[in-house]
Amino acid sequence: MSTLATGWDVGGAHLKAAQADAGGRLLVAAQVPCPLWMGMEHLARALAELRSRLAPSGRHAITMTGELVDLFASRAEGVAKLVAAMNAALAGTETMYYAGPAGWLDGNAARRRWREVASANWHASASLAAQRRPSGLLVDIGSTTTDIVPFAGGRVAAAGMSDDERLVAEELVYTGVTRTPVMVIAEEVRFAGKRQRQMNELFATAADLHRLTGRLPAGADQHASADGRGKSAKDSARRLARMLGRDVESAPLAEWRKLAAQLAERQLGSIADAARRVARRARLDARAPVVGAGVGRFLARDLAARLKRPYADAMEMFSGDSESLEWAARCTPAAALAVLAASSTARSVPRRSRSSAPVRPVAHKAPRKTI
Repeated sequence: MSTLATGWDVGGAHLKAAQADAGGRLLVAAQVPCPLWMGMEHLARALAELRSRLAPSGRHAITMTGELVDLFASRAEGVAKLVAAMNAALAGTETMYYAGPAGWLDGNAARRRWREVASANWHASASLAAQRRPSGLLVDIGSTTTDIVPFAGGRVAAAGMSDDERLVAEELVYTGVTRTPVMVIAEEVRFAGKRQRQMNELFATAADLHRLTGRLPAGADQHASADGRGKSAKDSARRLARMLGRDVESAPLAEWRKLAAQLAERQLGSIADAARRVARRARLDARAPVVGAGVGRFLARDLAARLKRPYADAMEMFSGDSESLEWAARCTPAAALAVLAASSTARSVPRRSRSSAPVRPVAHKAPRKTI
């Protein structure tokens, strides 16, 4: 049986995968679009596409956030259906589901303990980061969301575990660099020397902003644009102009680039405000770095400068070739799972067992209640 371990992150908009060998070296990491809200068949297609790029693997470690999509009546149903789909697709291999501090669970246990499995992907990344550095603030800026997770002393020091707790604690900020609607980033802007409200319509997304600023990484925007049209700078400017009730021809492209930079700054500001409060509550030392992860980690580098903290890239958590490391940093939860599962001692909780996994990731540390 192959000694490779494969980590999977089943999201609501993308499916991510990574493979590591027994020594923990990343061999491949990749992401494909997976609009799960449109039906389970999209997961089947995404799985087939990624598996065609991967080597055969006898061990699969799985995390998810896709249980939250409105295809499912509840998160419990979502976890159950995603577990069933992954088990069927990976039949004949060892499948382990990540449950945060509870460690690894098999499929039956994952369905029973769905609250621990649901949206636990951020904990996998922070757990590995805590093994790599004495302390830090993991900031994973993805296509849709931003995770802000403090760690110190070898432990994840987050205040929340579930999505709702993390939203309250500001450790989950619902903003990302491609799919976030521009209308939620700022209620009003300055344009042509005047203050103006934006339209509450899905005319443009964050991908348009970061494309116009020239900072959106290649391959980052894997979904259709808001109007289903092209992805050139002119196309993005046209969509952004609609947010102000204007046509793109009403101003030079340079003016739309300035507006995009203004809105990108607002987005960074919202992340920075949350990050300051999270770092303060966790009492992180001033020397603790911002560890930037995700496709939007170019903003995490800016965040580190704004917080006056050192910057460390998630790539430094892994070993491998440059292409694998770049995609590992973009798909950090999947890559972290692959490395954690590659350990020869990692095992899922046996069926009918109520005990914790014999070898588990770094435990969650309960913080002082200062929210």
